[in-house]
Amino acid sequence: MKSRYLLLPLLALTLAACGGVDPNSPQGKRQTIFKQMLKVSEDLGGMLRGRIAFNEPRFVAGAAELDQLTRTPWQHFPQVKEEGGDSHAKDEVWQRQAHFQQLARALEASTAALVAATTTRPLNSADLSAPVQLVEDSCEACHKEFRAF
Repeated sequence: MKSRYLLLPLLALTLAACGGVDPNSPQGKRQTIFKQMLKVSEDLGGMLRGRIAFNEPRFVAGAAELDQLTRTPWQHFPQVKEEGGDSHAKDEVWQRQAHFQQLARALEASTAALVAATTTRPLNSADLSAPVQLVEDSCEACHKEFRAF
C-alpha cells in the first residue's frame, strides 16, 4: 500500500518533467529573452508610475539593458515554425515575416529612443514617460498581431 502512495508523487514528477520547452531550443531561448524584457520594462514603467521608487542610475541601466535585449530574440525565430513546444507565437509570424520584422525594428527604434532620452541629466520622469510609452506601444502592436494569448 505504501508503494502506491510513493508511486503517485513519482508519476506526477515524471509527467511534469516531460512538459515544458527545452531552454536550449530556439523557442526556449526567445521565451527567456522575452521574459527578461518584460521584467526590465515593468521595472522602468513602475519607476515612472510610482510603483517602484525612482532610481536614476537604475533607470538608465534598465533602459540600456532593454535596448540590448530587444535586439536578440529575433534570431531565435527560425524561418519555419518548429513543431511541438508551447509557443505563444501565432503562425502569422512565419507567414508574414516582413511585417513581423518591421515591428521588431520599430521596437528596437523605440528602445534606442528611450536610451537617448536618458542622456540628459538630471532625468525628469515627465521626459521619460513618452519614450517608455512608445516602447510599451511597440510591444503591444506586435503582440496584437503575432502573439496567441
